Amino acid sequence: MIPDFSKDDIFVVSHYIGKILIALGLVQLFPVFVGFIFREIGPIIDFFISILACFSFGSILLYFSPSPKGLNWRQGMIIVALSWLLAMCFSALPLYLSGHFECFLDACFESMSAYATTGLVLIQDLDHLSHAHNIWRHQMCFIGGQGIILVALVFFFRGGDALRIYIGEARDDKILPNSITTAKFIWMVSFTYLIIGSLLLAFVLILHGIPFSRALFHGLCIFMAGWDTAGFAPQSLNVLYYHSPAFELVTIIIFLLGATSFGVHYSVWTGKFRELREDFEVKILLFSIFFAYLITLVGFLGQTAVFYDAFSFFRHTFYQVISAHTGVGYSNIYVSQLKGWSEMAIFGVIIAMAIGGCINSTAGGIKVFRIGLFYKALKREVRRLAYPESSRVKEFFHHQREIPIDDTMVKTAMIITVCYVLLYISGAVVGAFFGYDFLSSFFESVSAAANVGLSIGITSPSMPAFLKFWYIIEMWAGRLEFFAIFILIRFFVKIIKK
Repeated sequence: MIPDFSKDDIFVVSHYIGKILIALGLVQLFPVFVGFIFREIGPIIDFFISILACFSFGSILLYFSPSPKGLNWRQGMIIVALSWLLAMCFSALPLYLSGHFECFLDACFESMSAYATTGLVLIQDLDHLSHAHNIWRHQMCFIGGQGIILVALVFFFRGGDALRIYIGEARDDKILPNSITTAKFIWMVSFTYLIIGSLLLAFVLILHGIPFSRALFHGLCIFMAGWDTAGFAPQSLNVLYYHSPAFELVTIIIFLLGATSFGVHYSVWTGKFRELREDFEVKILLFSIFFAYLITLVGFLGQTAVFYDAFSFFRHTFYQVISAHTGVGYSNIYVSQLKGWSEMAIFGVIIAMAIGGCINSTAGGIKVFRIGLFYKALKREVRRLAYPESSRVKEFFHHQREIPIDDTMVKTAMIITVCYVLLYISGAVVGAFFGYDFLSSFFESVSAAANVGLSIGITSPSMPAFLKFWYIIEMWAGRLEFFAIFILIRFFVKIIKK
């Protein structure tokens, strides 16, 4: 018999939450360093206040919650779900102190949007935000894309405990023998790409006449948010600010890298380049991008005077679709231009956002793996009906190795997919309740829940507070893929009843 939740779980959860908060305080030293470089005294004080809050609260939890002997699966799930909410609140503190948000809820929205790698923004006067606060917005994207827990895994957790928390963060591919080495590999890949990608983006900007220090800062910010499919940018015009096809091309490469499974990255890094053409997920990703773009193109049939020429048409329409599908949310057009697209074209972008990237990547959404799995399961069932009853029909897919499909795998994928669809619809209903048209509400809801960040104009500081709150829930649930949140809710219900 599986034991039910008890108050003893509170001490175990509190202990690990304390460690995570201390880790969160440590990573805020980087924006402090940036503040010193640019001589931004006010922002430095903001971050020291936040760091002190993280250290103080984390130390209190550790003091009253001595180190437990072990960690079970349900506790690991609770830690993940709760740590994301607390990280949102504590990370929002320096943002709120910057004076660029109307209220603390808006700062929390921005914080969750960064950690969930969504990219929807409520910040005001972004173009005059300090370098320290701006780098923090993008650093949260970088942390959230790999996973908040991965920061703590490298330093504070044991092997068995690490696995239980690692899986709770919607990752089930260990890549290497244990979760600690997997976390270290993910961070090694991310930091390697960070250096290469930031320098490449900076080089393109320098060619466009931007000074070296500014180009490097923008390159670093754009890479962190692009690689982690977040969509934040240091300027309010997003990628449109740069007016550069070459810059957009580099970001597309970053999109695809970020939306690809870390398992595929590991295969390539170890010399198994054939995985790029053989991996089941990569094939489905490329096909679904083509399918979503085809729907978008159909939506432009009969429309005239939307773009200047064929190159401009392809450059702007394809960029929106691939940005949507990989979950990045970068845009090279104005929101008013996107709103002027036909309903069919907008629906193509919605399909791209809803599907998302690969599992165990930095992308959100239903994931192309699950879409491909449904196709394989359907193919298996058709073969079963065609073959004699005594035949044993099996279907395989290649993902680092040949993996047979089983009913449990399909059922789990179906549950998660249904949860995503219901989450998408819930946000659309809430948006429609507040007077927005349903298609726009559905677009914005899918963007939030699939952690994309493209906006059709609903997300703004003036939107209703409850809608802000609901989008936070959508971003949180979509990033963690539900199960950890369901267990957290059940935990609170059981504790309250006792």
